[in-house]
Amino acid sequence: MHVLIVEDNSEIATNIGTYLEAKDHTVDFAADGLTGLHLAVTNNYNVIILDLMLPGMNGLEVCRKLRESSLEHTPILMLTARDTLEDVVEGFEAGTDDYLIKPFSLQELEVRLEALHRRASGQYDNPVLSIEDLEVNLETHKVKRANNIIKLKPTTMRVLVYMMRNTHRVVTRQELETEIWGDSPPDGDPLRAHIYNIRNSLDKPFDKKLVHTVHGIGYRISSSDE
Repeated sequence: MHVLIVEDNSEIATNIGTYLEAKDHTVDFAADGLTGLHLAVTNNYNVIILDLMLPGMNGLEVCRKLRESSLEHTPILMLTARDTLEDVVEGFEAGTDDYLIKPFSLQELEVRLEALHRRASGQYDNPVLSIEDLEVNLETHKVKRANNIIKLKPTTMRVLVYMMRNTHRVVTRQELETEIWGDSPPDGDPLRAHIYNIRNSLDKPFDKKLVHTVHGIGYRISSSDE
Protein backbone atom coordinates (compact mmCIF):
# COMPACT_ATOMS: atom_id res chain seq x y z
CA MET A 1 0.00 0.00 0.00
CA HIS A 2 0.98 3.63 -0.48
CA VAL A 3 0.22 5.30 2.86
CA LEU A 4 0.18 8.96 3.91
CA ILE A 5 0.83 9.59 7.62
CA VAL A 6 -0.31 13.01 8.85
CA GLU A 7 0.97 13.19 12.43
CA ASP A 8 2.80 16.00 14.25
CA ASN A 9 4.29 13.74 16.92
CA SER A 10 7.57 12.71 15.28
CA GLU A 11 8.03 9.68 17.54
CA ILE A 12 4.59 8.26 16.72
CA ALA A 13 5.00 9.02 13.00
CA THR A 14 8.43 7.37 12.91
CA ASN A 15 7.21 4.28 14.75
CA ILE A 16 4.28 3.84 12.37
CA GLY A 17 6.41 4.53 9.29
CA THR A 18 9.18 2.13 10.31
CA TYR A 19 6.66 -0.64 11.04
CA LEU A 20 4.79 -0.21 7.74
CA GLU A 21 7.95 0.06 5.64
CA ALA A 22 9.22 -3.16 7.23
CA LYS A 23 5.97 -4.74 6.00
CA ASP A 24 6.82 -3.59 2.44
CA HIS A 25 4.47 -0.60 2.33
CA THR A 26 5.43 2.82 0.92
CA VAL A 27 5.04 5.75 3.33
CA ASP A 28 4.90 9.55 2.99
CA PHE A 29 4.80 11.94 5.94
CA ALA A 30 3.26 15.30 6.84
CA ALA A 31 3.62 17.02 10.22
CA ASP A 32 0.77 19.53 9.88
CA GLY A 33 -2.72 19.68 8.46
CA LEU A 34 -2.04 21.98 5.51
CA THR A 35 0.86 19.88 4.24
CA GLY A 36 -1.17 16.72 4.75
CA LEU A 37 -4.09 18.11 2.76
CA HIS A 38 -1.79 19.21 -0.07
CA LEU A 39 -0.16 15.78 -0.32
CA ALA A 40 -3.52 14.03 -0.15
CA VAL A 41 -5.01 15.96 -3.08
CA THR A 42 -1.90 15.87 -5.28
CA ASN A 43 -0.98 12.19 -4.88
CA ASN A 44 -2.69 8.82 -5.13
CA TYR A 45 -2.68 7.10 -1.75
CA ASN A 46 -4.32 3.81 -0.87
CA VAL A 47 -5.01 4.94 2.70
CA ILE A 48 -4.40 8.01 4.88
CA ILE A 49 -3.54 7.94 8.59
CA LEU A 50 -4.76 11.25 9.98
CA ASP A 51 -4.13 12.55 13.50
CA LEU A 52 -6.96 14.59 15.03
CA MET A 53 -4.87 17.27 16.76
CA LEU A 54 -2.62 18.93 14.18
CA PRO A 55 -1.02 22.37 13.88
CA GLY A 56 -2.37 24.76 11.25
CA MET A 57 -5.48 22.73 10.45
CA ASN A 58 -6.84 19.95 12.64
CA GLY A 59 -7.71 16.47 11.41
CA LEU A 60 -11.45 17.14 11.22
CA GLU A 61 -10.88 20.15 8.95
CA VAL A 62 -8.44 18.22 6.77
CA CYS A 63 -10.93 15.36 6.46
CA ARG A 64 -13.84 17.67 5.56
CA LYS A 65 -11.83 19.61 2.97
CA LEU A 66 -10.49 16.44 1.41
CA ARG A 67 -13.97 14.99 1.05
CA GLU A 68 -15.22 18.28 -0.44
CA SER A 69 -12.36 18.81 -2.89
CA SER A 70 -11.45 15.32 -4.12
CA LEU A 71 -13.38 13.05 -6.47
CA GLU A 72 -11.48 10.06 -5.11
CA HIS A 73 -12.66 8.62 -1.79
CA THR A 74 -9.30 7.67 -0.28
CA PRO A 75 -9.90 5.74 2.96
CA ILE A 76 -8.98 7.71 6.10
CA LEU A 77 -8.07 6.21 9.46
CA MET A 78 -8.21 8.90 12.16
CA LEU A 79 -5.95 8.73 15.22
CA THR A 80 -6.91 10.45 18.45
CA ALA A 81 -6.50 10.38 22.21
CA ARG A 82 -10.16 11.41 22.55
CA ASP A 83 -12.40 8.45 23.20
CA THR A 84 -15.85 9.89 23.94
CA LEU A 85 -18.81 8.92 21.78
CA GLU A 86 -19.24 12.56 20.72
CA ASP A 87 -15.65 12.70 19.45
CA VAL A 88 -16.05 9.47 17.49
CA VAL A 89 -19.32 10.62 15.94
CA GLU A 90 -17.77 13.97 14.98
CA GLY A 91 -14.93 12.15 13.23
CA PHE A 92 -17.26 9.98 11.16
CA GLU A 93 -19.44 12.97 10.30
CA ALA A 94 -16.33 14.73 8.97
CA GLY A 95 -15.78 11.82 6.58
CA THR A 96 -13.32 9.45 8.24
CA ASP A 97 -13.69 5.73 7.51
CA ASP A 98 -12.25 4.34 10.72
CA TYR A 99 -11.16 5.53 14.15
CA LEU A 100 -8.29 4.32 16.35
CA ILE A 101 -7.73 5.49 19.93
CA LYS A 102 -4.19 6.18 21.20
CA PRO A 103 -2.29 4.26 22.42
CA PHE A 104 -2.76 1.49 19.87
CA SER A 105 -1.10 -1.65 18.57
CA LEU A 106 0.86 -1.26 15.33
CA GLN A 107 -0.34 -4.69 14.27
CA GLU A 108 -3.97 -3.61 14.74
CA LEU A 109 -3.25 -0.42 12.82
CA GLU A 110 -1.95 -2.38 9.82
CA VAL A 111 -4.89 -4.80 9.91
CA ARG A 112 -7.33 -1.88 9.86
CA LEU A 113 -5.44 -0.22 7.00
CA GLU A 114 -5.49 -3.43 4.97
CA ALA A 115 -9.23 -3.80 5.55
CA LEU A 116 -9.87 -0.21 4.42
CA HIS A 117 -7.73 -0.75 1.33
CA ARG A 118 -9.50 -3.99 0.40
CA ARG A 119 -12.91 -2.38 0.84
CA ALA A 120 -11.94 0.65 -1.27
CA SER A 121 -10.48 -1.49 -4.06
CA GLY A 122 -13.59 -3.66 -4.24
CA GLN A 123 -11.80 -6.76 -2.98
CA TYR A 124 -13.19 -6.84 0.55
CA ASP A 125 -15.37 -9.91 0.13
CA ASN A 126 -13.36 -11.73 -2.54
CA PRO A 127 -9.65 -12.23 -1.84
CA VAL A 128 -9.02 -13.81 -5.28
CA LEU A 129 -8.27 -11.67 -8.34
CA SER A 130 -8.73 -13.50 -11.62
CA ILE A 131 -8.74 -13.09 -15.38
CA GLU A 132 -8.93 -15.98 -17.85
CA ASP A 133 -6.98 -18.85 -16.21
CA LEU A 134 -4.84 -16.55 -14.01
CA GLU A 135 -5.60 -16.28 -10.29
CA VAL A 136 -3.95 -14.21 -7.55
CA ASN A 137 -4.98 -14.98 -3.97
CA LEU A 138 -4.48 -11.88 -1.80
CA GLU A 139 -4.68 -13.85 1.44
CA THR A 140 -2.29 -16.71 0.66
CA HIS A 141 -0.16 -14.67 -1.82
CA LYS A 142 -0.31 -17.57 -4.27
CA VAL A 143 -0.37 -17.06 -8.03
CA LYS A 144 -1.75 -19.73 -10.33
CA ARG A 145 -2.21 -19.95 -14.07
CA ALA A 146 -4.00 -22.97 -15.51
CA ASN A 147 -3.63 -24.49 -12.02
CA ASN A 148 0.15 -24.17 -12.17
CA ILE A 149 1.71 -22.48 -9.13
CA ILE A 150 3.86 -19.47 -10.09
CA LYS A 151 6.43 -18.08 -7.66
CA LEU A 152 7.15 -14.34 -7.71
CA LYS A 153 9.37 -12.15 -5.55
CA PRO A 154 7.50 -9.77 -3.18
CA THR A 155 7.97 -6.56 -5.22
CA THR A 156 7.10 -8.31 -8.49
CA MET A 157 4.00 -9.64 -6.75
CA ARG A 158 2.97 -6.10 -5.76
CA VAL A 159 3.29 -4.95 -9.39
CA LEU A 160 1.16 -7.87 -10.53
CA VAL A 161 -1.51 -7.29 -7.85
CA TYR A 162 -1.87 -3.63 -8.80
CA MET A 163 -2.26 -4.52 -12.47
CA MET A 164 -4.76 -7.26 -11.61
CA ARG A 165 -6.83 -4.77 -9.63
CA ASN A 166 -6.97 -2.57 -12.74
CA THR A 167 -7.57 -5.02 -15.58
CA HIS A 168 -10.28 -2.71 -16.91
CA ARG A 169 -7.72 -0.08 -17.97
CA VAL A 170 -4.13 0.71 -18.90
CA VAL A 171 -1.86 1.31 -15.89
CA THR A 172 0.80 3.96 -16.54
CA ARG A 173 4.49 3.46 -15.74
CA GLN A 174 4.45 6.47 -13.39
CA GLU A 175 1.41 5.08 -11.56
CA LEU A 176 3.11 1.73 -11.01
CA GLU A 177 6.38 3.33 -9.87
CA THR A 178 4.52 5.54 -7.39
CA GLU A 179 2.52 2.58 -6.07
CA ILE A 180 5.67 0.53 -5.44
CA TRP A 181 8.34 3.09 -4.53
CA GLY A 182 6.48 6.31 -3.74
CA ASP A 183 8.42 9.46 -4.64
CA SER A 184 11.84 7.75 -4.39
CA PRO A 185 12.16 5.06 -7.10
CA PRO A 186 15.52 3.26 -7.31
CA ASP A 187 18.06 4.22 -9.95
CA GLY A 188 17.79 2.67 -13.37
CA ASP A 189 14.58 1.09 -14.62
CA PRO A 190 13.58 -1.54 -12.05
CA LEU A 191 9.97 -1.57 -13.23
CA ARG A 192 11.05 -2.95 -16.60
CA ALA A 193 12.73 -5.87 -14.82
CA HIS A 194 9.59 -6.66 -12.81
CA ILE A 195 7.40 -6.53 -15.94
CA TYR A 196 9.87 -8.85 -17.67
CA ASN A 197 9.68 -11.30 -14.77
CA ILE A 198 5.87 -11.20 -14.84
CA ARG A 199 5.84 -11.87 -18.58
CA ASN A 200 8.43 -14.61 -18.28
CA SER A 201 6.43 -16.34 -15.52
CA LEU A 202 2.83 -15.72 -16.62
CA ASP A 203 2.95 -15.62 -20.42
CA LYS A 204 5.99 -17.46 -21.74
CA PRO A 205 4.95 -20.98 -20.62
CA PHE A 206 1.38 -20.55 -21.95
CA ASP A 207 -0.26 -20.18 -25.35
CA LYS A 208 -2.29 -17.05 -24.63
CA LYS A 209 -0.60 -13.76 -23.77
CA LEU A 210 -2.17 -11.73 -20.95
CA VAL A 211 0.40 -9.00 -20.29
CA HIS A 212 0.33 -6.24 -22.90
CA THR A 213 2.43 -3.12 -23.43
CA VAL A 214 0.61 0.02 -24.53
CA HIS A 215 3.49 1.95 -26.06
CA GLY A 216 4.08 5.40 -24.64
CA ILE A 217 1.57 4.86 -21.83
CA GLY A 218 2.08 1.73 -19.73
CA TYR A 219 0.85 -1.84 -19.30
CA ARG A 220 -2.34 -3.83 -19.06
CA ILE A 221 -3.34 -7.34 -18.09
CA SER A 222 -6.12 -8.32 -20.46
CA SER A 223 -7.53 -11.34 -22.26
CA SER A 224 -7.60 -9.28 -25.46
CA ASP A 225 -4.73 -7.96 -27.59
CA GLU A 226 -6.65 -4.74 -28.26
